[in-house]
Amino acid sequence: MLSEFTINEDPIILPNGASARNKRIKIGWKDKAILALSQSDYRNYIYPIFTPSGISLTAESPIDHPHHQSISIGADHFNCYLPFGDDKFEEANYSFYVNYTFQGRAPGRIISNSIKNNEITENHLRITQILFWQGPEEWGAPDRRHVATEKRIIDIYPGQNSNIVDIRSILKPTKWEIAIGPTRHGYFAIRLADGLRMVDGGSLVNSAGITGKNILSNMNSHWVDAYGPSYKGNMVGLAIFPYSNTGYDSWGISDYGIITINPLLNKKYKLRKNSTIEFAVRIVAH
Repeated sequence: MLSEFTINEDPIILPNGASARNKRIKIGWKDKAILALSQSDYRNYIYPIFTPSGISLTAESPIDHPHHQSISIGADHFNCYLPFGDDKFEEANYSFYVNYTFQGRAPGRIISNSIKNNEITENHLRITQILFWQGPEEWGAPDRRHVATEKRIIDIYPGQNSNIVDIRSILKPTKWEIAIGPTRHGYFAIRLADGLRMVDGGSLVNSAGITGKNILSNMNSHWVDAYGPSYKGNMVGLAIFPYSNTGYDSWGISDYGIITINPLLNKKYKLRKNSTIEFAVRIVAH
């Protein structure tokens, strides 16, 4: 039983015989909206995410980059090694980042298979999701290959001045060995709402005290904070902290509103069937 938190599916009223293609699970705390877990055709992501005063800080599917869905996880250059003989393999190349075939790599999808919750304290909720990383529909795999399983642990700490969200992603292959990266498109991606973007007059600062456009070329920082005035007039912001295993030198920042923390930027991870990789990030909506 939940005492302080609420978890509900977003109600969608449809005509008789119609059903929603995808769903959104809304999470609240003491009658305040905190965030929602959303499923699209290609990925499972957090949208919206609110400040304690109820300001939404991210964009769900901007027209210029529809795959930048708020706070999401994914990776391009995802390779799966499919055996076809003794010690012989073919390499299948997928993308779990964009929505369309990109540079010859067909898009996969990341879908939620199960979700559990645990109210640890009155201001700490843990969500545990199991997500399937599936390849595209293709010849020989019309029902898609389930190439990896992700355990995503989301710890939510709401408060009066900020809402803190820790996201830990643990990825494991299924039947085949996989390799991910190097790629500039991964792993944690945050698309800022209009108004917080620098092109809209928003501001950026990092842990070294560097601000503005100078931060775009400074790729070693313990945190980055995007902030600006909201439509209610008060200053709001979204701060991002990579955990140490994810790396402080893996930032990708653009003035049009995308911030990525990407340990795959300069490294390839090869995973055998019983191995895992784990990355984590903290998001502070303030």
